[in-house]
Amino acid sequence: MVSYNRYGNPNGQLLLFLHGGGVGGWMWERQVRHFSDCDCVVPELVTGDETFSIDSSARRWLRFIEAHAQGKRVIVVGFSLGAQVLVAMLGLQSRSQRIHDAMINSALVGGVPFAGAAIRSMKLAMPLVKRRWFAKLQAKSMYIGDVDFERYYRDTVQMSWTTFAEVMTENMSFTIPEGYSEAETNVLVTVGAREKNVMKRSMNELLASRPNSVGIVIPDVGHGAPLAKPESFNRLLEAWIRGEPFPAR
Repeated sequence: MVSYNRYGNPNGQLLLFLHGGGVGGWMWERQVRHFSDCDCVVPELVTGDETFSIDSSARRWLRFIEAHAQGKRVIVVGFSLGAQVLVAMLGLQSRSQRIHDAMINSALVGGVPFAGAAIRSMKLAMPLVKRRWFAKLQAKSMYIGDVDFERYYRDTVQMSWTTFAEVMTENMSFTIPEGYSEAETNVLVTVGAREKNVMKRSMNELLASRPNSVGIVIPDVGHGAPLAKPESFNRLLEAWIRGEPFPAR
């Protein structure tokens, strides 16, 4: 099932926002408002108990681009899980599905050692995750404020263990696909200065795979720059789209 919301100017550039795991398309509200002159499309990557995989999601949204771009410039922005979907899209895209500009935010690549054991241990914590007080702590660590908390908590409570395990397995085992290095796309890779070292290594791996791409470390933020610093994030994305010098961070 293809589930998405569309905002802004239907005649503008096609700007596709791919959300992270554990959150929904609502995380991009501040970006959608800022880029109201663009044709903004915000998918829901994980819907109900539908089986999730990064590869199938990437192919789905490439087909969407092929059907809806209609000659427009195509820009795709992905965060975390959505950034992994974007990396997969860049490795799979055909000429008729071409992404012109890509902003990859906090994408984990290369896989995580002992991912299977880590995911099994998470099952024991699932009842805790769905407790409101614990969800508040998790939300704070992801820069989710009070305005967005109810939506975050709703998504958390509604997600089944099966779907959660699928998402985490895909996230923790993702590697850079063949074809990524040959993609005819302008690529910007970002990571928060306070993110874990594995995320910074992932950024370096993505940059090494495409020497002509650009990398930026966003200061004073961990995993969640679009939510933590929406104004500066929007200015950075805007400069990237327009081919202008990046603003001071």
